[in-house]
Amino acid sequence: MIEVLITLPLSEEELAPLRELAPRVNINVHVARRPEDVPDDLWKRVEVLYTDRVLPPPERVPNLRWLQFHSAGIDFALDSPLLRKEGLRVTTLSGAAAPQAAEYCLTVMLAIAHHLPDLFTAQSRAEWPRERAERLMPQELRGSTVGIIGYGSIGRELARLLQPFGVTILAAKRDAMHPEDTGYFVEGLGDPHGTLFTRLYPYQAIKGMMKLCDFVVVTTPLTPETRGMIGADELAVMKPTAFLIVVGRGSVVDEQALLNALHEKRLRGAVLDVFAEEPLAPTSPLWKAPNLLITPHIAGMSTHYNERAVALFLANLRRYLTGAPLYNLYQPPLGY
Repeated sequence: MIEVLITLPLSEEELAPLRELAPRVNINVHVARRPEDVPDDLWKRVEVLYTDRVLPPPERVPNLRWLQFHSAGIDFALDSPLLRKEGLRVTTLSGAAAPQAAEYCLTVMLAIAHHLPDLFTAQSRAEWPRERAERLMPQELRGSTVGIIGYGSIGRELARLLQPFGVTILAAKRDAMHPEDTGYFVEGLGDPHGTLFTRLYPYQAIKGMMKLCDFVVVTTPLTPETRGMIGADELAVMKPTAFLIVVGRGSVVDEQALLNALHEKRLRGAVLDVFAEEPLAPTSPLWKAPNLLITPHIAGMSTHYNERAVALFLANLRRYLTGAPLYNLYQPPLGY
């Protein structure tokens, strides 16, 4: 028997495809928030662990061979001793949140380009804005240039959603020599073959890309390479009419450099869904920054998240049973 432990509160409907997969797969559900919440005898039997943040010491799980996370980003877990357990394969949920996160990006791009935050403020004050043409002239998405930094599952799905708008799409990824998607993706979504952009840049050339863009969307995971990737030098090359949208991880962008650029009107606006420290402190100067829309790390939220997460885990479990390579395998040298 292959003992699978799930520490998340999944419904029986969500669990059904896993329970029906194969007779030799035994699905154990033990909802937990800490390793201590799981009995020792269960830890000792577990071969496959599906969890969010419940990471036991390696010695408690002698038979553990595969750890599947319930999130795409796992920077919070990189210091865990469990990830250094010899022979352990670690996978993420990259791709499961792509549909809703890409839809979020499209939503806020249209919202800030059409001044929706200003319009909502005016409505709350029962104010008919004066000089509407000057203050509220929208910037059309159609015909614009959109740069996507981090051409993974979210960036690829955003590129697909943007196709009807007639935009020019520029993209950047760590390995620009391989435009295809080798990770998990939902059939019919994304850009698996890497054909929806006009040009693909390596990370080392993002300034050359950013200076051409009307919108820059940052979707990269947080790694040693991407930490602080968008700093003062990168923001300085952007058009003063351009917008920045960040949905990857907060520490990818230098928040002080962004604050300076907004106060000095070197950018038209920005949207941040992620921050270096979360929740964002009430005293943070970001709250009062001009032309900045803040959302509380909600881009990946969806009522369908568990359904998509289980579908990815099921696909990976099938691969595990047949010895095929697992989707979204964590690679320590890359940091994701």
